[in-house]
Amino acid sequence: MPRLPVLCLLTLLGALHPAGVNATPAAGYRVVARYPHSTQSYTEGFFFSRGLFYEGTGLEGHSALLVIDPKSGKTLQSQELPQKYFGEGIVDWGPNLYEWTWQSHVCFVYDRFSLRPVKQFTYDGEGWGMTRTDKELITSDGTATLRFRDPATFRETRHIVVRDGDKKVDQLNELEFIQDEIYANVWHSDRIARISPRDGRVLGWIDLTGLLPDDQRIDAESVLNGIAYDAEHDRIFVTGKHWPAIFEIKVVNKR
Repeated sequence: MPRLPVLCLLTLLGALHPAGVNATPAAGYRVVARYPHSTQSYTEGFFFSRGLFYEGTGLEGHSALLVIDPKSGKTLQSQELPQKYFGEGIVDWGPNLYEWTWQSHVCFVYDRFSLRPVKQFTYDGEGWGMTRTDKELITSDGTATLRFRDPATFRETRHIVVRDGDKKVDQLNELEFIQDEIYANVWHSDRIARISPRDGRVLGWIDLTGLLPDDQRIDAESVLNGIAYDAEHDRIFVTGKHWPAIFEIKVVNKR
């Protein structure tokens, strides 16, 4: 084969790899364990704390905050939202739990032990996912923008725009903060983005294609949505809307 000019070679490589020669790498996964999950739960928020799963569910008339035993899948505590609200992301902060709503501009704050409502916040825009660092909350709203918020007031303090190379990544949904990175579900995608909290750059992808077979999904909205992390034992859990299982996974390099 004759030698090609550098520009032609780069063009050829780009054609062979649509994402470009500097495509952000995608890792695969290995299933470590499987836990029961209610197919009644339209999962919008999800995290792990002190040996328990905490889940926020959506849909008007079905939205709730749940505390779940991982081994049995049994709901140990629950707090239902009023019928008119569509529940979204949840997060723990000190003695409280936060759960915000999709389009109602209301964030409910509960006592984390009794689930008793203690106060509310309001905000502009839509509510999707929510997670936290040790100092601030991080929220998504379905766009490519992630907003950092003061936990005491829920006011935005700064924001980042998420990009994979030059391309914005929108439809960011459920979030989890793992080892100084933001992990984000992308709505209607089987991939999780690993995002730099400093500049919004996508550091890598986790491809979970095939984790739950199509014949176990109730409908087109039974999508991957829910990431939880057990920092003490370095365990990652994922689930989805109306999924029958929560999966503990190990991220592995693709061959």
